[in-house]
Amino acid sequence: MSVNFQINGKAVSANAEPDTPLLWVIRDELGMTGTKFGCGLALCGACTVHLNGQAVRSCQTPLSSVAGQKVSTIESLSTNNTHPLQVAWIKHDVPQCGYCQSGQLMSAAALLSTNKNPSDSEIDAAMSGNVCRCGTYPRIRAAIKDAAVNMRNA
Repeated sequence: MSVNFQINGKAVSANAEPDTPLLWVIRDELGMTGTKFGCGLALCGACTVHLNGQAVRSCQTPLSSVAGQKVSTIESLSTNNTHPLQVAWIKHDVPQCGYCQSGQLMSAAALLSTNKNPSDSEIDAAMSGNVCRCGTYPRIRAAIKDAAVNMRNA
């Protein structure tokens, strides 16, 4: 089956079974490896992408559900680490092992697209589905707050 959708602003056609997880289409068919496989059960958030601006877990999003839709991956933020979230992530030394970071960044980007000045509790709620085995949650929160300030001032 061929499914047409947009990914990072480009029209694509994916040839896979309708129930194929979007994650595998992104990684295996489209060759975009920034989105990570974590648990496969939508529990860890490593595979987070945006579907029409909303954070979703691509490991549990069937290809058929993205037909005609807009998908954004970590590659859409910037190619040279200039997105305010990426700048803040580096400034606050957020990544340790780094495996969860693409999902963390995509969840944070979804939050900041709708809330330009999130409180700690709003950040915690928006990020609650993203697991960081290294425990960098305080640095993630600080980076999101820093990026929010920079985005408001831009």
